[in-house]
Amino acid sequence: MVIKTAEFVKSSGKWQECPEGTIPEYAFIGRSNVGKSSLINGMLNRKDLAKTSGTPGKTQLINHFIINESWYLTDLPGYGYAKVSKVMRRDFEKLINNYILNRNNLVNLFVLVDSRHSPQNIDLEFIQWCGESGVPFSIVFTKADKLKPNVLIKNVEDYKAELHKTWEDLPEIYVTSGEKKTGTEEILSFIHKTNEFLANNSVTFNE
Repeated sequence: MVIKTAEFVKSSGKWQECPEGTIPEYAFIGRSNVGKSSLINGMLNRKDLAKTSGTPGKTQLINHFIINESWYLTDLPGYGYAKVSKVMRRDFEKLINNYILNRNNLVNLFVLVDSRHSPQNIDLEFIQWCGESGVPFSIVFTKADKLKPNVLIKNVEDYKAELHKTWEDLPEIYVTSGEKKTGTEEILSFIHKTNEFLANNSVTFNE
């Protein structure tokens, strides 16, 4: 997929305030500091469309971008950041959960996982919640350029092994680097093919 246009639309503090949901939407989520903004910028070939920050937990709103004037890319707040208050964490969780469960045009949720770490309970629990809630999602390992190839492979395989304890079949898995743009074409290809399928089958979305 060639990215011709990528424009910021709006930030929303409630899922009900999101833009009109009449076109396909693909959302990105992960723990704070997982490299989400870098991946989005690398995927869209933009330097600072999604704002990166040295302060984890910076993204506190649902941020919508319209791509090629035909689909939304949504940057969601990070989950599980410990250095915000319990009340704020609950507010984030409520915002995220309500968006994911109620956004009618959400086609796929990309769940980002830091490839540098062993399986984290908070990621595994969120992935389990997605499965139990019937949310279509993919797993995206980030920061692949930070590891030696053999360590990267081991970490990914460790995650797969952990997931296979409760999952018979795993969702699509991508191994990426925002800085090197590794894996970004594969994600864009998935989105392109999914959009083509929706168009060819005359799938429409209503509020």
